[in-house]
Amino acid sequence: MRMRQKTTLRMRITRRRLLQAYALLFEHFGPQNWWPAETQFEVIIGAILTQNTAWSNVAKAIENLKALHALTPEGIRDLPLPRLLNAIRPSGYYNIKAARIQNFIKVFFERHHGDLKAFLDLPADHLRKELLEIRGIGPETADSILLYAAGRPVFVIDAYTVRVLVRHGYLAEGIGYDEAQKWFMKRVPLDVSLFNEYHALFVALGKYYCKSTPQCHGCPLESM
Repeated sequence: MRMRQKTTLRMRITRRRLLQAYALLFEHFGPQNWWPAETQFEVIIGAILTQNTAWSNVAKAIENLKALHALTPEGIRDLPLPRLLNAIRPSGYYNIKAARIQNFIKVFFERHHGDLKAFLDLPADHLRKELLEIRGIGPETADSILLYAAGRPVFVIDAYTVRVLVRHGYLAEGIGYDEAQKWFMKRVPLDVSLFNEYHALFVALGKYYCKSTPQCHGCPLESM
């Protein structure tokens, strides 16, 4: 009984510190306005394209698809492969990413007949399972789609998030994706808006301060 009380107390303290960290990051960086997309489908394509590249490169690919009037499920489905490859070239690894996009589109039309609302309205566990069954879509991409396209309270764990939490002593080095996600989601409110902003703020922190070689002086979390 006493051990359980200690565990509960530690979780409350950690929750308070994580929310304090969020407040400090938000005060420093301000709202990040993620995901920068006009439609839910654009979020899905952006989540696939953003693997292993900077968002600025993804934005160029997205604009290319818009210029072709192809940023819809039907538009991508009917776009010849050479034109798709050329459009997404700025995002890097474009052959691999084109295959992943086509894998998604194939499954999407076979199972959901192009009905995006029905697809995104699936129960969260079911939707995540379907996404992970698509070749080339991993947990981070699937959870980005769940959070930013489907509006589900699922926290996206990326390398920046893990780096920050490991350096602050919350997570162990080498922790797996699912374990890190469960740890975090047990300790903060399950809130879509919070998860949306917190993930983006972790990315900003990782890009500007918590780099491979950390720049701790001036870091918004320096006081912690």
